Amino acid sequence: MYSEKVMDHFNNPRNMGEIGHASGVGTVGNAKCGDIMRMYLDIDENGIIQDVKFKTFGCGAAVATSSMATELVKGKTVQEALQVTNKAVMEALDGLPPVKVHCSLLAEEAIHAALWDYAEKNNIVIEGLKKPVSDIAEKEEDVSETY
Repeated sequence: MYSEKVMDHFNNPRNMGEIGHASGVGTVGNAKCGDIMRMYLDIDENGIIQDVKFKTFGCGAAVATSSMATELVKGKTVQEALQVTNKAVMEALDGLPPVKVHCSLLAEEAIHAALWDYAEKNNIVIEGLKKPVSDIAEKEEDVSETY
């Protein structure tokens, strides 16, 4: 059911925890399943993500997608992090069962929410960044239909 990579990131999550004085913090959830994901970004003066941490309350797939998402954005520019999609997270994990696709969407939205917080704190506009949703349940329906 789950790939070896999903199981590895669930059993050995990378970058779990908090960043005390984070540059940006984003929290998203899914009211339908109860998963909640919080992403912390430490972004330097050049717009490079120096550190990233997450805290997730949810199923194994939610933990695995959080872990993989942090790996995909660490060391990247803000603009590169914005390009990390739920599809990229799923591909990096060698796929997810259709019923767990929403977990990858949580990861994408958590990154966007943390970037949004960073932009607001610094009075900047990140080109292409839209205001994130706090509950991905509606987006989940749109994404599920394509997988």
